[in-house]
This record gives sequence, structure tokens and C-alpha cells, in this order.
Amino acid sequence: MKAKQEEPANLLTLKPKRNLEWEKQPDDKVVLLIPKFTNRFLVRWFVPLLAKPRIKLKLDERGSYVWARCDGTMTVADIGEQMSAKFDEPLDTSYERIGKFVSRFVQDKFLVLDSAG
Repeated sequence: MKAKQEEPANLLTLKPKRNLEWEKQPDDKVVLLIPKFTNRFLVRWFVPLLAKPRIKLKLDERGSYVWARCDGTMTVADIGEQMSAKFDEPLDTSYERIGKFVSRFVQDKFLVLDSAG
């Protein structure tokens, strides 16, 4: 017998939550602070020797807007609607951008997705 496969969740109904340290710049743009090493051994022995133990990734205006709202309380659909209104762009375009953004950052473990229910 085949094992019953779980259906993939609809991305729009999920709530993204940040899983990474970050800084907000005065111009409301966001800088992600990505650790260079995550291995326990390397973190313990090499990170203290590094002048810069983290990589700084600067997000653009739209990326910063989305990141700031990924607090685990809003669904991707809610963020898309707000982004569409703020940047005066079609809802389809907002959903497409946010889908790529969230998918990539979940893959990199910068975001985690919680179900809306």
C-alpha cells in the first residue's frame, strides 16, 4: 500500500515568521544578519576569531516591507494585499513576488511557515 501523502498547503494561507537576526535602517530598509557558520564546532572555535562573523544582506524597499511583516501573525495573502495597496501594483504581481521571496527564504531557513489555523 502506498503511504498517504499530505497535500501541500496553500502558500497564501500560511503565516511566515522570521528565523534570523536583522536590523532596521533609518530609511526603513532591512539588513539581514546571516551567520557565516552554523556548525556547532565551527561556531565555537572559528567564529570568535572572525572580525565579521555574519554576512549582511541588504533588502530592497519591497523586500524590507515584506520582511517587516513576517512576524507570524499575518498570512502571505494579507501581506500581499497590503503590499499591492502600498506600491500600487496588481495583486497578482504582489503574490508572485512574495511567493518567490518567502519560498527562497524558507529554503534558506531565514523564515518558517506556520499554518493559519
